[in-house]
Amino acid sequence: MHTLQTLQVFQAMGRSPNARLEHSAELGEGMSAAMWSNHHDTRDYEAPTHHTLSCYISGGTGTFRRETPGARGAPGKLCVLPAGHQSAWIINGEIRLAHVYVSQEQFALSCITLLDRDPRELQLREITFQDDEQQTRRFHQLIGMNWDEPGERLLTSSLASALLDHAVLTQVGLRDGLQLKGGLAAYQRRQLVDYIEHQLAEPLSIGQLAAQCALSPYHFARMFRESFGVPPHQYLLARRLARARDLLRHSALALGDVALACGFASASHFANRFKQSLGSTPGEYRAAFR
Repeated sequence: MHTLQTLQVFQAMGRSPNARLEHSAELGEGMSAAMWSNHHDTRDYEAPTHHTLSCYISGGTGTFRRETPGARGAPGKLCVLPAGHQSAWIINGEIRLAHVYVSQEQFALSCITLLDRDPRELQLREITFQDDEQQTRRFHQLIGMNWDEPGERLLTSSLASALLDHAVLTQVGLRDGLQLKGGLAAYQRRQLVDYIEHQLAEPLSIGQLAAQCALSPYHFARMFRESFGVPPHQYLLARRLARARDLLRHSALALGDVALACGFASASHFANRFKQSLGSTPGEYRAAFR
């Protein structure tokens, strides 16, 4: 799991003598958030390994990209900086901006669950100074949360997930000239997704999943990772936790029953995995959303 200090855009901002980190938080599930202020600066980003969603909260009218000086920022403007992109920025005057950082693994999971596509086929489009009232409103809600308070940090995590989902649904395109090699066929991927969703309450092994594709466990694990962007155990855990979050928010099931319904061996195992992923216990999560 990435930490904030390993994220290149976060590091680049932190190295500036003029930029000030107002607040930051690791939100779990491959996402983090930061609130920055900056003035009279230049910043370059060189092929980060993560995606960055950005919103100008105030100022920014003197901010532009070096290669397109005619386009200027403004409060409410949104930017999308995909993994692997390169950009150079000039900041004249004052600016406050919010960042949400997303791991490539979390982006891949969203492509699978929301679009039913092989993540290798897709790329997050680079966008500068976009208008999107819904996304801007989410950013303002996000920075209004107290990220140090466990319950509000969970609500912040939910908002960050909504920001990512919206970006995946509206700002993702096909990679140009792509010729995929290896990985699972599209029908195998869809078959696996459906099988896993219907078997989340059951113990599932790599051998069982591999049998769905008539492959050896070794070759299946390698091809699964190529097609899903994550190894099988990580995908399975992500889907179990997603089911658990839904049950915690929308059902009255006891925590032990939620654990069993999502394929965890015990309530304690469920609680440990849940806290590792989201930084809170299942009980705290339920309380935050009620």
